[in-house]
Amino acid sequence: MKINTDRFSLTFDEYLTETNVLFYLNDAVTQLLEHKEECTQFGVVRYFAEYFTSVKNGNHVLFREFSYIKVTPHNRESFIHTFWKCFRQIGKNGDLLAMSEYSSLLQLLCPDFPTEMVQNAARIVLVDDAADSLMSFSDFIYSFQIQFYYEEFVESVSVIYQDLLSGKNPNTVIVPTSTSVEQLSSAANEEPDAQEGVDSSVFCECIEGLCERFKHKFPSTVAIKEILESSQQVSFYGFLMALAKHEGVNQDIGALPNKSDLLIDPEMDQELERLIAQVAISPTSNNSSSSAVGQKEMSKKASPRKSLHHRKRIEMESDGSTEETDSSEN
Repeated sequence: MKINTDRFSLTFDEYLTETNVLFYLNDAVTQLLEHKEECTQFGVVRYFAEYFTSVKNGNHVLFREFSYIKVTPHNRESFIHTFWKCFRQIGKNGDLLAMSEYSSLLQLLCPDFPTEMVQNAARIVLVDDAADSLMSFSDFIYSFQIQFYYEEFVESVSVIYQDLLSGKNPNTVIVPTSTSVEQLSSAANEEPDAQEGVDSSVFCECIEGLCERFKHKFPSTVAIKEILESSQQVSFYGFLMALAKHEGVNQDIGALPNKSDLLIDPEMDQELERLIAQVAISPTSNNSSSSAVGQKEMSKKASPRKSLHHRKRIEMESDGSTEETDSSEN
């Protein structure tokens, strides 16, 4: 494990703030008090050890409320990584899902995950807010990562962009509000000029000024410059899509592998192969038909939720028939 030596340059208070230790300690105590009987039967020391191990491994966000999973950068990173781990098979199968289906998947992990967040991520991919259009898992998850992990930054940049479109001077302290963000979304989708973009150099200068005083997470200014210096004009969603595709930004967040490795998860694949091998050598394997059915059932259990577009195919495959589908044509 790589040791982060930067922490040795921090004071005690700075380290606690940077790592959000007090937040997690407070949550651990709150959870302990709410589930006292269940937690204390295994011992308080063991409970705290398991809680912080879960935080370290990123498993602590599963099934927690939205206010919890968004409260720290580590929680956001962990949730994005968990979403990838749970539903990677969708991309591997080549399924295309609608925004509403991605929203349902996110709510399986976080019951109160807001639909608005998913809609904003979908706009980065679709631009025209076509809610019924289908998206690949790869396109959606990288756009979702930018929208969710850098939410406050995206909101502030949207205000800058709207000001530039309307001819205002955005070189002031920007405090985005829900109203201003809604106005931007409406303008970006209704006004043709909004899609044509703003001057990239001016936009870059304004974003750099924002980053100098920003208190939340934001992409590296190196990546921002690299994106904005590549063209004379840029649209808001074009800028966000470029951030979503930038490998350096993705590596800085640390939640997802590079796009070329997005559908690869050696540990999970090895575990699935091990389970399938166990089924193959089980006592019932002397019955070849039982073995085949067992492997088919294991494959179905290992696969996450399929899109509606594949249900008919799944039903045809699950009837156990071994006949060729085109035999009637011979």
